[in-house]
Amino acid sequence: MAATPHLPVIDVAPLLDATAEPATVLAVATRIDRACRDVGFFAITGHGLDPDLRRRLDHAARAFFALPTEQKAEIAMARSGAAWRGWFPLDGELTRGVPDHKEGLYLGLDHAPDHPRVLAGVPLHGPNAYPAAPAELEPAVREWLDRVVALGQAVLGGIALGLGLDREWFALHLTADPTVLLRIFRYPPTETADGWGVAEHTDYGLLTLLAQDDCGGLQVRVGDGWVDVPADPDLLVCNLGDMLDRLTEGRYRSTPHRVRNASGRERISIPLFLDPSWDAEVVALPLAGSPPADDADRRWDGASVHAWEGTYGEYLTAKVARVFPDLFRAVAPTVSAAAPPPRSPAADPTA
Repeated sequence: MAATPHLPVIDVAPLLDATAEPATVLAVATRIDRACRDVGFFAITGHGLDPDLRRRLDHAARAFFALPTEQKAEIAMARSGAAWRGWFPLDGELTRGVPDHKEGLYLGLDHAPDHPRVLAGVPLHGPNAYPAAPAELEPAVREWLDRVVALGQAVLGGIALGLGLDREWFALHLTADPTVLLRIFRYPPTETADGWGVAEHTDYGLLTLLAQDDCGGLQVRVGDGWVDVPADPDLLVCNLGDMLDRLTEGRYRSTPHRVRNASGRERISIPLFLDPSWDAEVVALPLAGSPPADDADRRWDGASVHAWEGTYGEYLTAKVARVFPDLFRAVAPTVSAAAPPPRSPAADPTA
């Protein structure tokens, strides 16, 4: 593995300060733009998140994962239908057709039973499935969702400025009604040198904001090598998804990453995915200069994010269906009616 360079660490406090000078805000946006072009990953300070909230969420997550399987299975994802909310067991999620060595809890924005998309059976829409214990998990999740979504929108404002757009461009065009997914993962220690908690992949949407403990294990592909992402619980790690790659015609890359927990301890990872509105069609921006060549032949799945045709909801459904194929088959009639199959000409080897 390549020597570990320091990934950019950016203080985003000016993006959250309504009184910040425009020049100061633009300086932050310029640093974010450079990180998006050079690496596709960066860490942020000045995010304003209460460290005690992160600790409470981490503690509650560990308490939940320590419960007997029978108790966790009371909120198993299979019980939530097309909403795909709840718990999945160790090795229950696939990447590139291979089980990930992790268990997790799938959450997101709560949708009431009478929400139009819930009534229509649209996948990934529905109420969260919270366990009866620990009682502190639900309020911690709700507060974390509210605060991190607001932070993510502010960071997207900085990204917009870096691209020469109006600061509110994402909120007006792609994230007025965002698709928001929250995951809480437990990675047991990796037992073999070639065992992966999660194999190489990219994220699907716009922006991922990751909180993690101090175990380490997250690696990012930079050039032809892999580098370790520093495991600092006080930082949030941001990385770009496929839709930002598509939006910028590859000027920003959705960078491949993977996880192997060699710490000898259990690792807790809490990524929040701030993605386009379900019905949004992500169209390339008219940016200056020629875009780089399509990198489909080097991507982990061999698929071009630029050849895709359809809405973000269709793209996400197609991807998640390959991550949880058994769950997808169980709800396939409903999902097929709510979200047509993908129309990308590129094959996806994760099938």
